[in-house]
Amino acid sequence: MGNQMNISLAGIMGFPVTPFDLQEQVDEKALQANINFLVENGLDSVFVCAGSGEYQSLDIKEYERVVTVGVATVAGKVPVFAGAGGNIREAVERVQLAEKLGADGLLLLPPYLIIPEQEGLFNYYRTLAQSTSLPVIIYQRDNAIFTLSTLEKLANLPNVIGFKDGLGNFELNIEFVQSLGSRLQWMNGMPLAELTMPAYSALGYLSYSSAISNYIPQVSRTFYTSLLAGDQATLNSIYQEVILPIHRIRQLRKGYAVSLIKAGMNIVGLPVGLEVRTPLVQVEREHYIRLESIIKRSIDLVAIANNG
Repeated sequence: MGNQMNISLAGIMGFPVTPFDLQEQVDEKALQANINFLVENGLDSVFVCAGSGEYQSLDIKEYERVVTVGVATVAGKVPVFAGAGGNIREAVERVQLAEKLGADGLLLLPPYLIIPEQEGLFNYYRTLAQSTSLPVIIYQRDNAIFTLSTLEKLANLPNVIGFKDGLGNFELNIEFVQSLGSRLQWMNGMPLAELTMPAYSALGYLSYSSAISNYIPQVSRTFYTSLLAGDQATLNSIYQEVILPIHRIRQLRKGYAVSLIKAGMNIVGLPVGLEVRTPLVQVEREHYIRLESIIKRSIDLVAIANNG
């Protein structure tokens, strides 16, 4: 894709998992299958080594392998972003490695553990942004919550192109979008982002990260197309039959944000396995069966919606 600063963040963003085999080694063939599935189903970009990819559990060699496979598999069809964050020294190392390996951009994840002052938060993200020539997206969630003043300063850095919100404070989001406007591209990064996308879209957020696109991308596409077209009847059906039921399962156990994706991928026949690295846990059998039923129903729903 090249390392242009004019990468568009509009549309549905794909966040592949990092598949592990039974020995907990990265399964590169399964990763390729995951990424190919996303690209073939029309996802607008691919983000490797982020939350869905268990970034926190990957060592530097595994990170290198996942980014390498991601770039090679996408082969320029859509932009490839790599996540980087946590320990500042390790994060800088990974930022620079991702650039060397041919990533098109970076998603800058929060710092490790501490809740910093705004000055510290600014210095952390500025350090990462200035350690690369790639375009970067600032990620707000957990312990990385910005004031307008801090975000304005970060938006002045030449390679900061976007803002991903995983906090869900709409008063703050309105202030950000109204104050910064087109200086940044706005991305909904909430858990199960389809749940909140109508509200984000009204604010000017043009893209979202879709966890379910890893196994039912046709639902993500039909949902977003219906949202943009104002097709409330189809939106309501997808909410009631797919989005809310999956959301309810996700809330049953911590860590299902990742392990439920792998379960869904297994249900549709993608060879990623169910293994997640501790402290995450696998999906319970009862919840797996419930998800299986939802996925089957979603296929029927999409067929009805697309056949009018």
